[in-house]
Amino acid sequence: MKKLWGATSLILAAALTLSACGGEEAENAKDGSKVVTISAFISTPNQAPTADNRIYKKIQDDLGVKLNMEFLVGDLQQKLGVMIAGGDYPDLITADTKLVAAGAVIPLEDLIEEHAPNLKKHYEKHWNRMKDSSDGHIYWLPNYGAYSGEFNSSSYSGPAFWIQKAILKDAGYPTPKTLDEYMKLIRDYEAKNPTIDGQPTIGFTTLASDWRTFPLLNPPEHLTGHPNDGGVVVDNDVATVFADKDMSKQYYQALNGLYNEGLFDKEAFVQNYDQYLAKVSSGRVLGMFDQHWNFQPAEDTLVSQNKIDQTYVGFPLVYDTSIKDHYLDRPVINLNNGFGISKNAEDPVRIIKFLDALMGEDYQKMLSWGEEGVDYMVDDKGRFYRTPEQRKQQEDPAWKLANRADGFYGAVPKTQGTFSDGNATGPGDQPEEFYASLRDEDKKLLDTYGFKTWSDFFSPAPENPVYYPAWQIDLIEGSDASVANKQMTDTSLKYLPQAVMADSANFEAAWSKYVEAFGKINVKAYEERVNEQIQWRIKNWATDK
Repeated sequence: MKKLWGATSLILAAALTLSACGGEEAENAKDGSKVVTISAFISTPNQAPTADNRIYKKIQDDLGVKLNMEFLVGDLQQKLGVMIAGGDYPDLITADTKLVAAGAVIPLEDLIEEHAPNLKKHYEKHWNRMKDSSDGHIYWLPNYGAYSGEFNSSSYSGPAFWIQKAILKDAGYPTPKTLDEYMKLIRDYEAKNPTIDGQPTIGFTTLASDWRTFPLLNPPEHLTGHPNDGGVVVDNDVATVFADKDMSKQYYQALNGLYNEGLFDKEAFVQNYDQYLAKVSSGRVLGMFDQHWNFQPAEDTLVSQNKIDQTYVGFPLVYDTSIKDHYLDRPVINLNNGFGISKNAEDPVRIIKFLDALMGEDYQKMLSWGEEGVDYMVDDKGRFYRTPEQRKQQEDPAWKLANRADGFYGAVPKTQGTFSDGNATGPGDQPEEFYASLRDEDKKLLDTYGFKTWSDFFSPAPENPVYYPAWQIDLIEGSDASVANKQMTDTSLKYLPQAVMADSANFEAAWSKYVEAFGKINVKAYEERVNEQIQWRIKNWATDK
């Protein structure tokens, strides 16, 4: 690849600068061709990169494409509703099934077959999975889960009950297995530390804002030994809603206990995502259930302030030790996520060729590792690593806005696993770089537990069922199943806060009101759609190998 790089860049730049895609022509690329703008809406609230961002400038110079990106501000569903009502879409838009129902995005399979050999190879093993079950078309380019080479899991970005490292240190590095053991650690530490950095300590918080309701709603499935299937638990290939069942009641009753002891965050149910991140990054939140990628920005802030003891370790808690934890799972293709091309794009061919070019190994290395000699080094064995100075830079949020393309990289197709030269596709998954990048405090913590990675705290991931995961199933916008799903979420967000914040003596009555309201929803329509699709997947996906 390196020998071909210079020639390939020029060829791609020429091929990709044939026409504009809904944007005004700008300055010239390296080969003298006109730079054109591709607009993109990214449904995560990232900070905008600096105008002179190094990586975006290199993409512009090499491929003749300037990215005009809009990141989410406010409520996602409201934003999408405005787009759909006005029919005003950017060239690229991150996935939401209602956009398919609205006819906002175009089928991609023919474009990929004809113009995107890198993307076709990338998704080859997942092609059937990517097809919409209603019409057989592919509308989205999944941004995660298509692995090649070896799979390393050094860092952990999934769901867990997170607890501050300071608590583990104070308690002699215990290994909490159950929810009760975890909450006792929080109680004991808060009693010793009613304030942190001059602010009141928050024992436990949660989040239920916009589409990020999983921190509040998902814990019961994990506490009972089930993997992340979203709103259902699946036993023997049959899905059942668990929100109003006793397995959920046990969890929210435990939160009710924390609330009445003054250990539960009183603002948890009204805070938005930015407020949640600000609270976690203050260092005074002792614990929460969440997926690590969701609160990673807050932890990055803590690391940049050298508050390592106030960052977190995730534990795979269960209700009792007879239950085996199932938090860690094998990678799955991230269906109904990633970019789609809108019907308003003037030149879809140009866009798919641009995305295909980014799948080249040199671009993938640039997007994940950075630039060789600047962001990472290569030793005499060909292994990628970073110097201490380079690692320090990567911890600086302001530096990253000028030198990384994280906002865009999160949404585009990407190589995961290992590159053809054997290096991991990301620094966090390069075993020697992962360990070398750890702070001394983290090395000591892992050494104390006898572990090498954060994933070692979890039971090994079993093989995924063919259908997995159920949360990716498209309920079809406007269907009875979709309506029921929204009603279930709305009902949970209305009644669960009442139950958690009730006086202990009134919890049972509050829970009964919740169950009664839930019983008025057509849950059966939702379960039937999920189970129908589970069977459809088992029948149609078994051929994807």
